[in-house]
Amino acid sequence: MSSPVTIAAFYHFAPLADRKTLQHALQTQCDAGGVRGTILLADEGVNGTIAGPRGAVNGILETLRELEGFHGLHAKFSSANTAPFHRMKVRLKREIVTMGDPEIDPCTRVGSYVSPDAWDEVLNDPDTLVIDTRNDYEVRLGTFEGAINPDIKSFRDFPAWARANLDPGRHKRIAMFCTGGIRCEKASSLLLREGFESVQHLHGGILNYLERQPEDDSMWRGECFVFDQRVSVDHSLSPGTHRMCFGCQEPLSPSDVEH
Repeated sequence: MSSPVTIAAFYHFAPLADRKTLQHALQTQCDAGGVRGTILLADEGVNGTIAGPRGAVNGILETLRELEGFHGLHAKFSSANTAPFHRMKVRLKREIVTMGDPEIDPCTRVGSYVSPDAWDEVLNDPDTLVIDTRNDYEVRLGTFEGAINPDIKSFRDFPAWARANLDPGRHKRIAMFCTGGIRCEKASSLLLREGFESVQHLHGGILNYLERQPEDDSMWRGECFVFDQRVSVDHSLSPGTHRMCFGCQEPLSPSDVEH
């Protein structure tokens, strides 16, 4: 019986120099170790999801942690019985998560982190506005009880939604969450620039919460969309029940498939 495939999702904001040399080195190391997935490299940092043998995946993470400013890089681990990626791509990008605002700098200023253990207290606080920063099709699969859905098609739409719907004078405390935490780094940096004083975000995102919070005590409802061939994961981080439509490229529930 073959061993389960280890999947690691990670990101880290820090100035990244000599990206072309790093791109080649990472591609070579991944190919040699049988690692597949995607790693994005930009001036602002690194973002990736990779899968393969546990030792080879750990080797990639250690290579990144050896870079100046990247020793604090953390990863969220899960597993699958089959490889969720067919190829390995190491790409150079302008941003590791695209908001389209070059003045946002998570390397220097972000909101305060909330641990998964304390997140339910935030959700239950009537004076805190909790926002799901993900795209509409992701929210459809699952979200936290009581969270606001901005109903955006792309993360690029979040700044416009925030300007139209949020007010520093009325919304004194804001908390946000996303899949792994990376979008909230930029979203919190944006809101702080716009004058909001108390901005929090879930440390490690939904995946970290699901990993650490017992399902019986959880305020998460549904499944979590992931950007690989698993499509979604359940509360135990096992592959979920959704499939991807090859026509519209959106997730389908079992009832959608049977329709």
